[in-house]
Amino acid sequence: MPKSQSKNMDIRILSIGALGAHPLWDERHPVRTGHSTTTLIQAGDAKIIVDPGLPAPALKARLGERAGLNPDAITHVFLTSFNPECRRGIGLFDKADWLIAEQEREAVGVPIAQSLARLAQNKELAEHAGEDFDESQQNMLQILQQDVAELSRCQPAPDSIIEHVDLFPLPGFSMGLCGLLLAEPSRTTLICGDAIPTVEHLDQGKVLPTCANRELAQESFKEAIEIADVLILGRDNMVINPTNRGI
Repeated sequence: MPKSQSKNMDIRILSIGALGAHPLWDERHPVRTGHSTTTLIQAGDAKIIVDPGLPAPALKARLGERAGLNPDAITHVFLTSFNPECRRGIGLFDKADWLIAEQEREAVGVPIAQSLARLAQNKELAEHAGEDFDESQQNMLQILQQDVAELSRCQPAPDSIIEHVDLFPLPGFSMGLCGLLLAEPSRTTLICGDAIPTVEHLDQGKVLPTCANRELAQESFKEAIEIADVLILGRDNMVINPTNRGI
């Protein structure tokens, strides 16, 4: 897995992600466990994990293998979106600041809270009537409770997390999806999240079919390839922008 180094910043891929079902490989149903690409940014005293998609034990091992760090060394966690596949291992970093774009936090917060309130009410009604609460609903209630706890812990990210690490909104896949623009001395790197998931999507100029807003997603795709020399894809590796082969 590659890394990018400059005098002031070290960027490396801890784990290359994967789509559960890759539509450009003619996969229509999940054939693997989807998880995001996880990136580590080190600059000065800051150590930032972006999209901790692997389960905590696997991510802890990768962090040690790829960077020689333990989880307590991480100062920030940034989520490009609140997709569960981008935050499976977030609990590993309980001493870090958890950050997410404010628009994404607001966009997902209301529907999660509403769903939790409905299920909690259904459980109360079932218990009052002396009926069993459906097991699938109980499982969903627990998932939503965990979602609310994690979202509550996430702070709205500032425009610049640290110097030269700036938010770059990429709405479309989700309404508040936000990448990170990393300004290195000789080039610009963009962590894309699911705005550009794989190299096949990049090469074919396509976005995921599950986008919340396809038109916005296509605009974000264009903005990403216009601004960055290097792209870190949401479910793939670090790649040179094919429109800028000269770097």
